[in-house]
Amino acid sequence: MKYQEVASEILAGVGGRDNVKSLVHCATRLRFKLNERSKADAEALKRNPGVIMVVESGGQFQVVVGNHVGEVYNALSVLAGLGDATPNTANTDNEDKKENLLSRFIDIVSGIFVPLLGVMAASGILKGFLALSLACGWLLESSGTFKLLFAASDSLFYFFPIMLGYTAGKKFGGNHFITMAIGGALTHPLIMTAFDASQQAGSQPEYFLGIPITFINYSSSVIPIIFAAWVSCRLEPLFNRVIHSALRNFLTPLMCLAITVLLTFLLIGPVATWLSQTLAHGYQAIYGFNPIVAGAFMGALWQVFVIFGLHWGFVPLMINNISVFRHDTLVPLLLPAVMGQVGATLGVMLRTRDAKLRVMAGSAVTAGIFGITEPAVYGVTLPNKRPFIFGCIGGALGGAIIGYFHTKTYSFGLVSIFTFAQIIPAGGFDTTVWGAIGGTLFAFIFAAIASYLFGIVPMAEQKTEKAQDAGPSVNRKQLVTSPITGDIIPLEQVKDDTFASGLLGKGVAIQPHLGRVVSPVDGSIASLFKTRHAIGIESNDGAELLIHVGIDTVKLDGLHFTAHIKEGDRVKQGDLLIEFDLEAIRAAGFDTTTPVIVSNSDDYIDVLTSGQSQVQEQAPLLTLLR
Repeated sequence: MKYQEVASEILAGVGGRDNVKSLVHCATRLRFKLNERSKADAEALKRNPGVIMVVESGGQFQVVVGNHVGEVYNALSVLAGLGDATPNTANTDNEDKKENLLSRFIDIVSGIFVPLLGVMAASGILKGFLALSLACGWLLESSGTFKLLFAASDSLFYFFPIMLGYTAGKKFGGNHFITMAIGGALTHPLIMTAFDASQQAGSQPEYFLGIPITFINYSSSVIPIIFAAWVSCRLEPLFNRVIHSALRNFLTPLMCLAITVLLTFLLIGPVATWLSQTLAHGYQAIYGFNPIVAGAFMGALWQVFVIFGLHWGFVPLMINNISVFRHDTLVPLLLPAVMGQVGATLGVMLRTRDAKLRVMAGSAVTAGIFGITEPAVYGVTLPNKRPFIFGCIGGALGGAIIGYFHTKTYSFGLVSIFTFAQIIPAGGFDTTVWGAIGGTLFAFIFAAIASYLFGIVPMAEQKTEKAQDAGPSVNRKQLVTSPITGDIIPLEQVKDDTFASGLLGKGVAIQPHLGRVVSPVDGSIASLFKTRHAIGIESNDGAELLIHVGIDTVKLDGLHFTAHIKEGDRVKQGDLLIEFDLEAIRAAGFDTTTPVIVSNSDDYIDVLTSGQSQVQEQAPLLTLLR
C-alpha cells in the first residue's frame, strides 16, 4: 500500500495521467515523457519522502525513487494504466519538435535498452561467474553443467536482435511483433549456416534477383536491428493508410516484414554493420591513443554523465564493442567511478553525527556496491558537495590505473562488484584482473578516507557560512505556532517509520481535538496535495514546513477534507488552511495523528519542541535555532 501512496503522489506531481505521454523505468528512476513540462511540480516531488531526486535530461522528466522503483512503477501502472505500452499521444508532435538531437538520441537509446537492463545485467553476471568457475577449476568447459549455464547466460546476447526488435518496435511506435520477426530473420539458422558457408574458401556468392547478398553474422549485433525496426515502423502507417481495413491486419505485416527483411539483408545490414565496426574501431583508436588519460576522464566524469542521464549514450557503444571485438574496455574504466562514490558515502556514514544522513548513507553504500549509485549521489555525496568531488577524484585515479593495465570485460552488465567476475579472460587470472582490483580499491579507499577527514563541513563552519550567506540580519530564533489543537506526541512514537525515523526532518506530531488546520507561520503555500491531506508551507524566514493530517489518509483520495487555500497563496499565521471531518476519518479506520515537520531541519542548529503535552491552535509549538 505504501507504494500505491507514493505512486499517487508522484502522479499528481507530474501533472496527472493526462500529462503523461509515456513511462518506462530503469534501475532506480521513473522516466516520464510529459506533454507539458509546466504542469509538473519538481520541487513538490523533491520534498516527497518517497522521492530521492528529480532530474530533467534527455527530454525526460526523471523521478529517482531508489531500489524499489519496480514496485512504484507497477503501482503507477495499476493506478492510472501508465507504462511503456500505453503512451498518451496528446501533443506529441509539438513536444518532439522542442527536443534537440541529443535529447532525442538519449530518449531513444534509453527507451530501447532500459526494459532489457535487468536481464542484461543478470546474463553478464552469470557469464562472469562461469569464467570465474573455469579459472578456479570448479567447472570444465566440456561438462553438461557448464553447457546448460552457458546457454542460459548467452541466449539473450545470441538472440539480441530479436530482443531489441521487440523494444525498438515499441519505442518507435510500431507493431513490435513484426520487428521481433525481423530480428528473428537476422539470426535464423538458415542465415547463420549461409554465413558460415560464405567464410569458407572457394564459396560461391548468392543472389537475390541478381543482387549479390552479403551474409553477415548478426548474432549479438545492435545497430542493424534498430535501423531495421525504425524502417518497419515508418512503413507501417503508410500501408495502413492505403490498405483497406478488411485486409490491413495481415497485408500490412506482410509488406513490412517482406520489404524490411530484404532491405536489411541487401542494404541496411551491411551499412549498419560497417557503421558499428567504424564506431568500435573509432573508440578503440581513442582508447589506444592513451588508455591512462581515457581511464582518468571516464572515471572522473561518469557520475556526472549519470546525473544528467547522458550515460545511456554509451550503452550501445559498450555492447557494440563486445559484438565486434568480443570484449569491451570501457566498462572496466567505470568501476572506480562507481566504487569511488560508494567509498565517499561510507566515509560520510562513518563521520556524520546526523542520524538521518547516517541511515541514508548506510543503505546507499549497499545499493552502490551492487551498481546502483543514485541513492549515494543524490542522497549523500552531491548534497554535501565535497564527498562527490572526492569520489570523482578517486574515480579518475582508479580509472587511470585500470587504463594502464588495459583491463577488458567479456560480457555486458551493470557496473558493480560482479564486474570483477566479468573481467576474467579465458586463460584465467592475469595482470588485467589484478589491475582492475587495485584501481577500484584505490578509488574506494581514497574517497572514503578523504570524505571521512574532509567531506563533512564542521558545524561551526556551517554556522559561519550560513551567517555569511544570510548577511547581518540573521534570525537566531524562529517561532512556529501550532496549526492544530490537540495532544502533542513525540515524533518517534508516530506509527509510520518514515516520520518516526526523522528522515523527513525534525518536528512533533499532534493528535487533533478539532478538524481544522491553520497556518503556523507567515509565508506561502508551497504545495497542496490533490488529496488535501497534506500541505507544505514556506515561511517568510525560510522554514519549510510539512503538515500531514493522519497516517495513510492519502487512501481517502480527498474524502472528508476541504481546502481553503491553493498552491502559491500567501498566508498569515492563523489563516484557515484545511478542514477535515475528524470523526469520519477515524470511523474509516485511519489514525489521525498529524506530524508537523520542518523539512529543511538541516538548515538549523536544532529544532526545539515546547515540552508541553497539549497545545492550543496558534500557541507556541516549535523553536528553530539558526
